[in-house]
Amino acid sequence: MASALPETCLVTGVAGFIGSHLAERLLSEGYSVVGVDCFTPSYSRERKEANLAPLQRTPGFRFIEADLATMDLDALLKGVAYLFHQAGQASTWTSWGENFPSYVRLNIQVTQRLLEAARRAEGLRKLIFASSSSIYGDSSDLPLRETSPLQPVSPYGVTKAAAEFLVRLYARNLVPTVCLRYFSVYGPRQRPDMVFYRFLDAIYASRPVEIYGDGEQTRDFTFVADIVQANLLAMTHGEPGSCFNIGGGSRASLNRCLAMLRHISGRDPQVVYRQPQHGDVRNTWADTTAARTVLGFRPRVSLESGLQTEDEWFRTVVLRGSPDSAKVSGGSRA
Repeated sequence: MASALPETCLVTGVAGFIGSHLAERLLSEGYSVVGVDCFTPSYSRERKEANLAPLQRTPGFRFIEADLATMDLDALLKGVAYLFHQAGQASTWTSWGENFPSYVRLNIQVTQRLLEAARRAEGLRKLIFASSSSIYGDSSDLPLRETSPLQPVSPYGVTKAAAEFLVRLYARNLVPTVCLRYFSVYGPRQRPDMVFYRFLDAIYASRPVEIYGDGEQTRDFTFVADIVQANLLAMTHGEPGSCFNIGGGSRASLNRCLAMLRHISGRDPQVVYRQPQHGDVRNTWADTTAARTVLGFRPRVSLESGLQTEDEWFRTVVLRGSPDSAKVSGGSRA
């Protein structure tokens, strides 16, 4: 008797930081993966193509370069069992002013189109949406729970909150959805605008490290492998319409993180403190009780170990231009 064909997963934003790691893990678990990306100019196409390179060499992966806002989504979702919606326009800092329409298009309108197609699709078991801790805003009621008020303080946060409301709404209309609220994801392939990439770039270029604010603001940093694990757990756990905080349990100030990178890199950069950026929050801290209880989620990579892994990737891939050999399982266990 012939063995059953592997189930197909669709990963949007597959050339991005999290999407590329997630697709690699799904392939390693025996799934077929269709990846979609339109190479938005948020950072270089060359870097995104480097993220894709290991996937392109893996059997069971198919890449489609297309814009989710205009492509035929019914055809795309045909035969898909699990949809991981990672695509979107990120960054709080650049979401103000004339950039806002692109956030509305890529974060809200694309999500609504996918949900409509998912409603029509046959055989779709679950849509898992990448939400963000930015939807909570600048709350002093810590740790943040899924029932905490949503009060975003950036246009980006507003669009992610709106998209999540749509995802949860469609769960009432026969689309099995789960939302994962990511907290400060880091690791190999991090976007150039993200804090640890910027720190490492300045450290190895012998430039001053710029910190916006006094550096005592805290984040609940989450290694990318733990984010990927949460997505896999959500495939089979979580009632339609539910949402979960996904935090790494590694809350630390930016000053403390920089001290860790000083030790890891063996370099002592000058630090320049700038005025806080619009849309920044003072502190984040995830209460992950629901994710632990319902999904079985446990973050496994400590902040120091994860920073060591990102530093190694930065030195070998970004500085030396070597092929990206960093796997999603990188980082020793906490």
